[in-house]
Amino acid sequence: MADHKHGSMDTKVQEKTFDGFIKASTYVAAAAIGILIFMALVNS
Repeated sequence: MADHKHGSMDTKVQEKTFDGFIKASTYVAAAAIGILIFMALVNS
């Protein structure tokens, strides 16, 4: 069995994926807020 050294794993792919997830989540949240504001303005 191979020896594992703590902290030797390359995490660049995971970090890139996480950054994409955060960016997509931010865009979705902003779009949802924008839609809610639009709906409130049209309804009044």
